[in-house]
Amino acid sequence: MAETVRVKNIGLRGVTVADTKISYINGEQGILIYRGYRIEELAEKSTYPETAYLLLHGRLPDRDELRRFEEELCEARELPAYVIQSFRHWPSTASPMDVLQASAPLLAMSDPDAGSTSRNDNVRTALRLIARVPVIIAAWHRIRQGREPVPAKRELSHSENFLWQLHGTPPDPQVARDLDICLILHADHTFNASTFACREVVSTRAHMYAGVSAGIGALSGSLHGGANARVMKMLLEVQSEPDPAAWVQHQLDAGERIMGIGHAVYKTTDPRAKILKEMSFRIGARTGQEQWARLSAQIEEAALAALERRGKSELKPNVDFYSASVYHMMGIPGDLMTPIFAMSRISGWCAHIIEEIFAEAQERPALYRPAAEYVGDYCGLTGCEYPSVEART
Repeated sequence: MAETVRVKNIGLRGVTVADTKISYINGEQGILIYRGYRIEELAEKSTYPETAYLLLHGRLPDRDELRRFEEELCEARELPAYVIQSFRHWPSTASPMDVLQASAPLLAMSDPDAGSTSRNDNVRTALRLIARVPVIIAAWHRIRQGREPVPAKRELSHSENFLWQLHGTPPDPQVARDLDICLILHADHTFNASTFACREVVSTRAHMYAGVSAGIGALSGSLHGGANARVMKMLLEVQSEPDPAAWVQHQLDAGERIMGIGHAVYKTTDPRAKILKEMSFRIGARTGQEQWARLSAQIEEAALAALERRGKSELKPNVDFYSASVYHMMGIPGDLMTPIFAMSRISGWCAHIIEEIFAEAQERPALYRPAAEYVGDYCGLTGCEYPSVEART
């Protein structure tokens, strides 16, 4: 009898594990779609709350639905008092991503809908998370600096209120609109590592907060979130270099990566990167900080030319490459860039969690349970002989 050949896929790359109606990527053509709508059109015409509604409900809201959704987001902004009290006891040196991940189960403790099997209850929980994650980020940033959190303002939009609570000064409407676009661009990206973590956890029938906590944990890893912060660190280092192109060549010759160049899915330019590049130059011109956009473009040009000579022309800028300079020019510290990624992706995570819980059985597994190939010690079905502690060497 012929031996069965087992096929192993390291990292599940290219393995379809479930159906989704939330977003679609065509990496060869650089296409990203949310619920049927191109990301370029959403970035131009939509707002983050409207996009969040689209992801959660599967359709764009009418005027009254959008108004109610925005009002509900405003009403849900206030954090439970015990969350702020907890922050005051945490080390000021704590990573903002650790703080954000630790905050998810804190929010679950007072949510009457946590663990509900009702779709409407889960949508309400999602709305609370979308409203409160920005408040957590802003409140922690101020508390770690020894300052008091700033109360939310109902008259401010989602992005305006975040900037207000972060900086404590009235936000520039254009900066707020640019941030809103950034949030739209990062809101979902199919089964990436953090989204899959969310879905895997809730497939066990854990509640939404447990899934979101797992997503935040996955995003905190250096191979997933945080790339834009490392791009900004690179820009700060390269700004004093007399020849950025030579620096790029030296990095590649040494076997190092150029942060923000290349993507696991896109084989052409990430469609989000095009929008962020234009935004970076626009913000730079408006704020007198054009050097960051120009330096980014110099590094991009040098990197693409060098990579093409090496036969790697498919490596292009990804969403992190220009978002670094954009956030920096908004006055956002480097260690808050990944939390802001989470602040955006929370709508996509929640949409996927709801889809995972309530999708038709044929569209999802009952429980994610991949197999593994055992390659450890093996002494037959009876197991290895157990030696006494004296006999072990």
